Amino acid sequence: MPVTVHPLSPHIGAEIRGVDISQPLAAEDVAAIRQAWLDHCVLLFRDQSLDANQQRAFVRNFGELGGRKVRVEPQNYKAVEKQEGPDYNADAMLVSNIREGGKPIGVLPDGEMWFHHDMCYSPQPNRASFLYAIEVPSRGGDTMFSSMYEAYARLPQALRERIEGRTVLQAFDEYQDRRIDLRERPLSQVPHCFQPIVVRHPETARRAIYVNRLMSHRIEGLDEAESEALLEELFAYTEAPDIRYTHVWSPGDLLMWDNLCSTHARTDFPADERRLMRRYTIAGAPVTPAWDAQTAAE
Repeated sequence: MPVTVHPLSPHIGAEIRGVDISQPLAAEDVAAIRQAWLDHCVLLFRDQSLDANQQRAFVRNFGELGGRKVRVEPQNYKAVEKQEGPDYNADAMLVSNIREGGKPIGVLPDGEMWFHHDMCYSPQPNRASFLYAIEVPSRGGDTMFSSMYEAYARLPQALRERIEGRTVLQAFDEYQDRRIDLRERPLSQVPHCFQPIVVRHPETARRAIYVNRLMSHRIEGLDEAESEALLEELFAYTEAPDIRYTHVWSPGDLLMWDNLCSTHARTDFPADERRLMRRYTIAGAPVTPAWDAQTAAE
């Protein structure tokens, strides 16, 4: 049965049918999935039955596995090393509110989470994430994705010129629905990095906005008030409802997404209902500022 691609929304997301990703994939199927991924940024595979090893093998079709341990070496600041949550194995992470002995067995356990790019606070952010649903609540816990390609495409020329060449401070610690208050937390204690506001995708050569409400703090070279006003203006484009796809999870769903050209967020869900997801990532590289590229596909 051939792989088929079915768009999920006008600007982001597609469902892939005709493939059992628990099994080794033919080269032509991997190529078809990769092309669909480049075209749609987010891919959905429904009704999959995956153990950790099968999920890991599928991820390896698309790049080197990203590790759990994060070493952040930000420009002009002391390095920070931290372990992201309880250990599961060398390269997987549980996203879960299930608790044992009063402690969550995974990370990001409860409630909503604002829009963000995974690991944008690292000099080498993970390129992609692969999240598999094992247990889901009766309602909520949905994942919303927003196209950063389309967000950039909608910017007025005057706004593009204001952000051209600029960088933004990305930082994250434990908060899911508010930014860290950097007036109270020294940057030396927080994983952080300056990143370009607009990046060039290494394979499609398209421009994408690389700011998000949860982790983007201030624009370099601007005072606090001007920076905050400009970020809010950008957030209005990056969070526009009509450039989103919202996924309502079922057990057996796997979503893979590109962290350069999409942001994602999570809706709230009942705290007394179990949610268990398993995540793998693909290792990344330093992002490319859009203005450094020699060719452009606007």
